[in-house]
Amino acid sequence: MTNSTLTKTVYPYRYDQVGSLLRPARLHQARADFAAGKIDQAALTQVEDDEIKRIVDKQVALGYKDVTDGEFRRSWWHLDFYAGLKGTEFFTPKEGWAFSGGESRPGGVTVTGPVAYNPEHPFFRAFQYLQSIVPAGVAAKQTIPSPSVFFPSEPAHILNHYYQNVQDFYDALIPTYQETIQHFYDLGCRYLQLDDTAWGMWAAFAHNAHEKVLQLEWAAQAKEAVRVINAIVAAKPKDLTITMHICRGNYKSQWAGAGAYDPVADYLAELNIDGFFLEYDDERSGGFEPLAKISANGRHQRIVLGLVTSKRPELEDEDGLKARIKYASEFVPLADLCLSTQCGFASTEEGNNLTEADQWAKLALVAKTAKDVWPDAQ
Repeated sequence: MTNSTLTKTVYPYRYDQVGSLLRPARLHQARADFAAGKIDQAALTQVEDDEIKRIVDKQVALGYKDVTDGEFRRSWWHLDFYAGLKGTEFFTPKEGWAFSGGESRPGGVTVTGPVAYNPEHPFFRAFQYLQSIVPAGVAAKQTIPSPSVFFPSEPAHILNHYYQNVQDFYDALIPTYQETIQHFYDLGCRYLQLDDTAWGMWAAFAHNAHEKVLQLEWAAQAKEAVRVINAIVAAKPKDLTITMHICRGNYKSQWAGAGAYDPVADYLAELNIDGFFLEYDDERSGGFEPLAKISANGRHQRIVLGLVTSKRPELEDEDGLKARIKYASEFVPLADLCLSTQCGFASTEEGNNLTEADQWAKLALVAKTAKDVWPDAQ
């Protein structure tokens, strides 16, 4: 794919998507067979390739101008990326993460040495395959977790056994991400998304942090996140779009945090990225008022309203979606708004509690609604 095929479209697109998709039964079975030693890596990779090709074709058929591989080669949306860096490794803690309906499957990544870019990161090979099957004029969208999710404290749940000074750890993340993103670019990536649960959880925490010392702790991490992310983005090629999806947790249709964007809006306004994907599928996200702060920086970053839930099968009312978009445009110009689901459909391989048919119906609704609202969403 040449760069010129993507310059005609502005990303995020008017109807866009977060990234992860429900794993089909065939892929689940192949993973189980691989774990049991019944098939080898080549056989598993072939199943992954086949299923990724199928869902890419479906996304294109729905009219999406950017497509993902559904994160089909991952078990976790974030841990697989961190474990692929130098200086890290998987471990299994005694407990999982707390969600609204209980705990997640246990899993984590620990720091065992200097964190650094890995030129052999498996995500690069995964992107190359995705890039090879997308048609001209469609972007292969790459998703990776944001560096702030890796910050060594709650809610990241990442143990940090190597760095004695946390500032050194933060500083190490900057070149690690810069080199990683540059490698994606060199492979042809022109649209990359940082998935970030830290901001959503910090917002939730701030609403409940009544002690001054706790408020200072989360505010200090938020400031550091702005510094690190902006330093990473400062090195990106000019024709690479970098967006951020902000999430409050997504595991088997459960959530981890609740709270409006107000406490973090000023920090988000400082991020020099090209757009935000923001959850707005229920009352946990609060109102649209913070959007005015986020967009007040004059950068005309596109804000993708996540009005369609990926957690439940019920299909939203199209007129209701249009009404909410209209209301949001009182705080952000309609020209700077887009539409998507509030999150992916399978942040982990378990997936949310809906069917693949429900998933495609949701994505079709997003596309149809956007085409009715924005003349350039065609």
